[in-house]
Amino acid sequence: MPPIAEARHRILTTHTGSLPRPEALSERLLAKLLGEPFDPTDLAGATRQAVAAIVRQQRECGIDVVNDGEQSKASFQIYATERLSGIEPRTPEPGFYRTRENDAFPTFYRSGEHSGSQRKRWACTGPIRYTGEAILHEDLENLKAALMGHSPAAVFVPSVSPSSCAGLMENRFYTNDDDHVEAVAEALRVEYEAIVNAGFMLQIDDPRLAMHYMLNPQTSIAEARRWAASRIEMLNHALRNIPRERIRHHTCYGINMGPRTTDMELRHLADLIVTIRAGFYSFEAANPRHEHEWEVWRDVALPEDCVLMPGVVTHASTIVEHPELVAQRLIRFAGIVGRERVMASTDCGFASTLARGLPPEIEPAVVWAKFMALAEGARIASQRLF
Repeated sequence: MPPIAEARHRILTTHTGSLPRPEALSERLLAKLLGEPFDPTDLAGATRQAVAAIVRQQRECGIDVVNDGEQSKASFQIYATERLSGIEPRTPEPGFYRTRENDAFPTFYRSGEHSGSQRKRWACTGPIRYTGEAILHEDLENLKAALMGHSPAAVFVPSVSPSSCAGLMENRFYTNDDDHVEAVAEALRVEYEAIVNAGFMLQIDDPRLAMHYMLNPQTSIAEARRWAASRIEMLNHALRNIPRERIRHHTCYGINMGPRTTDMELRHLADLIVTIRAGFYSFEAANPRHEHEWEVWRDVALPEDCVLMPGVVTHASTIVEHPELVAQRLIRFAGIVGRERVMASTDCGFASTLARGLPPEIEPAVVWAKFMALAEGARIASQRLF
């Protein structure tokens, strides 16, 4: 029996969380992030309006399992710095970290910068505790209000993984990195459980799981797998009180527009991913670097009643996928794990860039065209499979 009942009759559609924000809201969020003057009441009102609009937009595009588009968050992980104690801003060192990706393509990454290569802008200087209950409550209430008049198949709320959150900051307090991540995991557990208790599905955003190998050139595949296994153990402990059918897990490779020859291959990760205490697994499957990896799932034992959420449209190209291609991708996965255990999703998020003067990599109009292709492709696949 699939975790969402409607999946017995057709391929459902969803996405991975972040969606384009209105420019005015992005400007307000950026001012808050940079410590510039802003009006909290004005920001709160703009956020409520944006959440209502983004829920409506998802439903109009044919998305079955929706969220708030992460409209209130500066990014999928930076938001946590507002909700955890023991974290202070720091002035980053100049330059960028050396990674497999910028080592491989120094002329493409002329400054050395890409997702994950930036020097840390925060430091853990004291005990990590969850202090963001009021902010979280506001997010959840905004989403509940936005859902009035809509009947999606399900609703999810993303929350950052312990590993990705800890990766934001330099550890200056805990004895070692494991102790640091364990403290972050126990603090984030408060958020995880509150989301589910509010009636929503929880999505764990965990790009660092797949990115660790690329970000650490000295690390072998075996060492990256051992690291991933230890971080999964900590994540599972944080999820211990939540039924797995209420949990979605998303991992990806961070970089959008780039060569990406140094991404860790899915064949080295898939067997570890399915040990995560989740009912749904989201991963990149639509961009040219990873589309061939659908065959990996032939050799992985998917836990009973768990669902794959492969990306069937990508954030790594402005080309809008043809619905027939989307259908073909879904049918491939259905041929391996069964039609009721596949949900159509995106490779990663589509949030606009929080930086003045920089346009988003994917224009909002293109995002919505991709979502409509996703929905139409799922409809075609459903006609052929059910």
